[in-house]
Amino acid sequence: MFVTCLDMEGVVAPEIWIEFSKVSGIPELSRTTRDEPDYDKLMKWRIGILREHGLTLKDIQNTIAKIDPLPGAKEFLDKLRDAGQTIILSDTFEEFAAPIIKKLGMPTTFCNSLEVDADGFITAHKMRCPQSKLTTVKALQSMGYESVAFGDSYNDLGMIHASKAGFLFRTTDKIKADYPNIPAFTEYDELLDAILKVIKK
Repeated sequence: MFVTCLDMEGVVAPEIWIEFSKVSGIPELSRTTRDEPDYDKLMKWRIGILREHGLTLKDIQNTIAKIDPLPGAKEFLDKLRDAGQTIILSDTFEEFAAPIIKKLGMPTTFCNSLEVDADGFITAHKMRCPQSKLTTVKALQSMGYESVAFGDSYNDLGMIHASKAGFLFRTTDKIKADYPNIPAFTEYDELLDAILKVIKK
């Protein structure tokens, strides 16, 4: 049996930090894992920027409440879930993801959590486990599942390489150039066709 594992931001939903960067007027916050492969380093940097500007978790959540899934994403996910088990593996946080996941029809989603102080400031990020996407794929495989994985960023490469089949979706030119052997797609229909060819063999 196959389980399809996918990233969330940049794949089925806009990049939350990019959207918040626009709203807050802080261009530095537009950096994502497409730019910085070290997620721990990126998050500590983001938390410092938020504190410097006096921005709380609630400020970010107010922006997230207005974010819709990417056009066609829910329909794509519905078809994918009809074809087999599907799990979103994201390095985002429960405190961020909930409104978007609801708009996507409540697909199974594994993500991380935040630590927040009494004043509402984010003080730390708590990862579910080290290399959570790769670790989850390996755990599924240890239970007898085959995996198909896709994403758009450096932190998706572990689960992509570990899976029976892996794809890039709407990624950067640099990542495509660095990993030319990974098939890359920009349209949901083409990606869905590629996944179905693997899981229906």
